Amino acid sequence: MPAGTKTGEPWIASVAVMVSDRERSKKWYTESLGMSVLQDMQHWVTVGRKGKGGAIHLCLGSEIGGLPLEPGNTGILVMVDGDLKKECATLKERGVEFVHEAKKQPWGVWDAMIRDPDGNEILLMQGD
Repeated sequence: MPAGTKTGEPWIASVAVMVSDRERSKKWYTESLGMSVLQDMQHWVTVGRKGKGGAIHLCLGSEIGGLPLEPGNTGILVMVDGDLKKECATLKERGVEFVHEAKKQPWGVWDAMIRDPDGNEILLMQGD
């Protein structure tokens, strides 16, 4: 157990993103965005970065009572190692749609907003 972790302390395992086609989304999150498939067990498919914790659950609403898509800002923040502008150029080459290009915010942080095939918006931020 990592230092400072208490028994019973909660932690975030995954955040659900509603998708209309799980296979298409899995392909987009891995091939276009560059994430890895962490789990692929029929209805439970998660993507993320191995060893970094946290995952995005590609949730097919039709499997759980017909929940609708929720396009727009998901509130999900994805950290990107290295030069964000360079990484965004690579994503653009892969066909990723940008809501806003990489820009330096007044408080000094670089970020960009992208959109997945279902209209879910994800904030990218330059990590260390």
